[in-house]
Amino acid sequence: MRVEITSADLAPNALRRWADETPEQILLHHVDGRVLSYGDAVGMCDAWAGGFHRRGIDSGSVVGIFVSDSFDCARAWLAVTSAGMIAVPVNTAHMGRMLRHVLATARMRAVVASADLVGRLSEASVDSDLTDVIVYDEEWSGGRVGDVAAVGLREFLSGTPSVPPFCPELHDTAMFLFTSGSTGPSKAVVIPWAASHSHWSWVPEDTLMKGEALYAPVAMFHNSGIGALQYVVWKGGRLVIRDRFSASAFWADIRMSGAVACGVVGPMTSVLWSQNAEPDDAENPLRSLVLGPMIEQMEEFEQRFGTRVCTAYGMTEVPSMVATGWDHGPWQTSGAVVAGWPWPELALVDEHDMPVAVGEVGELVVRTGAPWALNGGYFGDPAATAEAWRNGWFHTGDALRQDDEGRFFFVDRMKDTIRRRGENISSFEVESVVLEHPAVVACAAFGVPDGFGGDDVMVAVVVREGAALKPAQFFEHLSKEMPSYMVPRYIDVVIEIPHNTTTLRVQKFVLRDRGVTSTTWDRSVIA
Repeated sequence: MRVEITSADLAPNALRRWADETPEQILLHHVDGRVLSYGDAVGMCDAWAGGFHRRGIDSGSVVGIFVSDSFDCARAWLAVTSAGMIAVPVNTAHMGRMLRHVLATARMRAVVASADLVGRLSEASVDSDLTDVIVYDEEWSGGRVGDVAAVGLREFLSGTPSVPPFCPELHDTAMFLFTSGSTGPSKAVVIPWAASHSHWSWVPEDTLMKGEALYAPVAMFHNSGIGALQYVVWKGGRLVIRDRFSASAFWADIRMSGAVACGVVGPMTSVLWSQNAEPDDAENPLRSLVLGPMIEQMEEFEQRFGTRVCTAYGMTEVPSMVATGWDHGPWQTSGAVVAGWPWPELALVDEHDMPVAVGEVGELVVRTGAPWALNGGYFGDPAATAEAWRNGWFHTGDALRQDDEGRFFFVDRMKDTIRRRGENISSFEVESVVLEHPAVVACAAFGVPDGFGGDDVMVAVVVREGAALKPAQFFEHLSKEMPSYMVPRYIDVVIEIPHNTTTLRVQKFVLRDRGVTSTTWDRSVIA
């Protein structure tokens, strides 16, 4: 059972507590050897707070974090949130229209950006609310990014910190996190500090103890990375960082760092399992693996690698309120309702918000008995907020069923999200880019199995009459207009997109069922 959370548990406050007790203890540890202690982290945060103050960026301002290096991204997140800003982590693959959308939707006052990403930001910041760019490079001295005033890190931090420490309360806003945008443009979810803390506080109590290490082979702009960082700060542990998941480096990193816990997402578990078995697979310090989803060979996985696993159901808007614990039961389950704070309530309902019978599939809706432990709606989008928060419940848009033992089983996404290599991809956003090509008159984006428990992006397109669409040139065009993880692997040229004759909604299940055919263009082959 989770104990009740207070403001003392929140990352900026816990960071200062541990820094007072054990300032030399390492907080961040990159696999390349870089480290940051708790004491140095607080000094860094105070310096950043002074930098924001000197530039007139007040507490409560919206500040984006567009930093490619995960170690630096984690440092920036700690500094931005500890200064009392509302942090907006931005996927470093974003560019062009998608980056403009994020900047405009969140109404960012400032952005912390890597020097290698400044060019993209320069183009996307036109007509935005941005007044300041902090370039995460001590040597940078460019002066401006597009029409926005910019400053390098050395200049930004020069001066004496003069701002009192920011100590957030549970009701304060920590972040805006962007959804995958499965039914429209990505939305900015308002995350109070209580909800932000909840994303990892569900894990069993013995997962990580003070001073122990948790390995995070994920990008720090992702919710999974940010959640791991907050969890480690809460527990007084050490976060071991690798910028991206690497199956070949995974166990070497675990052994090198002495990590006792790790969190993996998406197809990572399947990829680890598919590696050739070695006699010393179980000879590693990892005792706890938090993952999602589980795979069919879960018990064999535990035996082979000498670890224990647990899983949970969650989403950007909803902290994990369904979890398994170490006694996880059948591999298909996401677990049962988590006991204790924030005292969650869950129900499965039909289209009229009426409860469905045990064993029947329904939409998962949630609420809590603790204030501020769920999202605060969608920033700047009251219509979407009202649609999601109906009848006193938050509607997840996901279909689940529950057995007579209280365990929940994920059935399908009621939305059209595509899950590729740990990324949630908006089919709407893929389609929007594809439709900008002059030769395309209609399209539908969907996922097809990639063989590792995730999806590859596939798009069915209808070519405009009299136009020509060449595979290599089309793929090259798309690669310039969207992040690399969103670029479709498969393109299928079709005569028409199937629709429901009554509602006119696209019937993507028809396209999914047909899948890859002999006439489908495969980018991996064409490239």
